[in-house]
Amino acid sequence: MAQWYERLTQGLSRTRESLQGQFNVLLRKGPDLDEEFWADLEDTLIMADMGAVAVAEIVDRLRDSAQRKALPDAQSVIDHLVQEIADEMRSGDSDWLAESPLVVLVVGINGAGKTTTIGKLAKASSDEGRSVIIGSGDTFRAAAIEQLRVWATRAHVPVIERERGTDPASVCFETLRSAEQTGADLVLIDTAGRLHTSPDLMAELQKVHRVTRRESKWPVRVLLVMDATTGQNGLVQAREVNRALGLDGIVLTKLDGTAKGGIAVAIARDLAVPLVRIGVGESVEDLRPFDADEFARALIAGE
Repeated sequence: MAQWYERLTQGLSRTRESLQGQFNVLLRKGPDLDEEFWADLEDTLIMADMGAVAVAEIVDRLRDSAQRKALPDAQSVIDHLVQEIADEMRSGDSDWLAESPLVVLVVGINGAGKTTTIGKLAKASSDEGRSVIIGSGDTFRAAAIEQLRVWATRAHVPVIERERGTDPASVCFETLRSAEQTGADLVLIDTAGRLHTSPDLMAELQKVHRVTRRESKWPVRVLLVMDATTGQNGLVQAREVNRALGLDGIVLTKLDGTAKGGIAVAIARDLAVPLVRIGVGESVEDLRPFDADEFARALIAGE
């Protein structure tokens, strides 16, 4: 765990350094907890992409704590920020990806890291002794099929694929039948990832979802893979997909590539969908279960 926390703190370093720079500006203005301080603190958190609603709630709670606990100055308020952010992100849900047997329909726009995430989940689960099967449901993009094949080989798990242009719902059907025949306990199904604004794509995803739920004898969960570097734009996309499919969880990738890692806070508050995995790099070890306390500490304190 210590090694993962080091990876996490390193991955969030751009966001943390940006925040700490802004905190230093606040502290140089003086220790007083006046209206200017609270307004500046709110602006600082919004600049980290935490979202206006989440930030307003966090700052309101900090104001209340400052009064109840008689916090003496600006530094003491910032010290309390870690706990407030953790509380804002806490979903209370268990790690449902560990449930067995389970079918996971993985969605997300191209470039978010969807196919790579499936590969990492397959490899990690296989290494833990689970029997995994992958369904290559993105039949429109040859690169996705090839990428899944590489990950499947690396993870020593089978992948069900059909020729380009095949109906994705039929691939899901065949994947589920194969899983039942082989006794797999984790099914990961890739889906097409064109823009969420395409009505055709959303209709296709809804069809895939319907077929998968109808044909599966096991619980079906919908997992959205989001690219942290897209910030608030990614959040807009997530809302659309959630409205169409009903999300069960989110994987937030590429946190190491942005200075606005606070988007994780906005996601947790805005969607009320649990973050189940976060990614801070390219290796399998860089994708791990989300822990609100751990994340908030790495985001703000880094110690």
